[in-house]
Amino acid sequence: MLIHSNWTLNVSNPTILPRSYNLELVKILHNQIGLEIGTEKIPSTSFSGICGSCFTKQDFIAFEPQECYQLSLCGLNKDSSKAIIELNLNETLEFLGAKFNVINREDKITSYEELYTKLVANEPEPVRKFNFQFTTPTAFGQYGGTLPLPLPSLMFRSWLERWNNFSPVYLGGDELITYLNNALWLKHHRIQTRSIQMYKGYVNGFIGEVTLQMFNRADTLLANVADLLVQYAEFAGTGMKTRLGMGQTTINLAKKSVTAD
Repeated sequence: MLIHSNWTLNVSNPTILPRSYNLELVKILHNQIGLEIGTEKIPSTSFSGICGSCFTKQDFIAFEPQECYQLSLCGLNKDSSKAIIELNLNETLEFLGAKFNVINREDKITSYEELYTKLVANEPEPVRKFNFQFTTPTAFGQYGGTLPLPLPSLMFRSWLERWNNFSPVYLGGDELITYLNNALWLKHHRIQTRSIQMYKGYVNGFIGEVTLQMFNRADTLLANVADLLVQYAEFAGTGMKTRLGMGQTTINLAKKSVTAD
């Protein structure tokens, strides 16, 4: 079972929070759904923080009354998804002295089996162009540090690791990553680095637009597996610390593609 829950929020008055607010907010939300942070090797939730037009200055973030903001929380297995379904924020979300009005909630619910059947087993026409929007800082752990770059092999590895851990349908291992890395390329990006505050300081990541293009000669079945992992990214997020607000990913799939042999 998978769920992507998105709340629309606003504030009645100008509101200022510390840049580290996401750590307190994710703790509050996980307490409400009865899940403990830090006990899972691969997190069964992903979290966006509060996204939208806000002003950042030094160690603080300002939210304005005329703006609408988005908060999302995703469950990657049965237990976390059921807990998120039952989460009720009522009419307001209050923490650290701030008060956000809850305007709307939208839930996208599916399952691993449903995604696999629709996107792979039914043998649809393959999607060969993938347009991503990374809305929160995204990075990958590498050699004891972090890499804030949209490398296709690292993107697919992060999605595949989560899929294989939680799904009853095993997709493959390193051989699949190697194939996909050779079957597509980074066609376009418009990214910038952005830092996010974590427990031990700041982590640099990238935000912005990324387009991946798959070669037309790529195997149809494996092109559909790539499509499956790409769509899964909207639930799982991308890269490191997705439970704490990093790596939020939205997808705009394009059926039409250029010839690329």
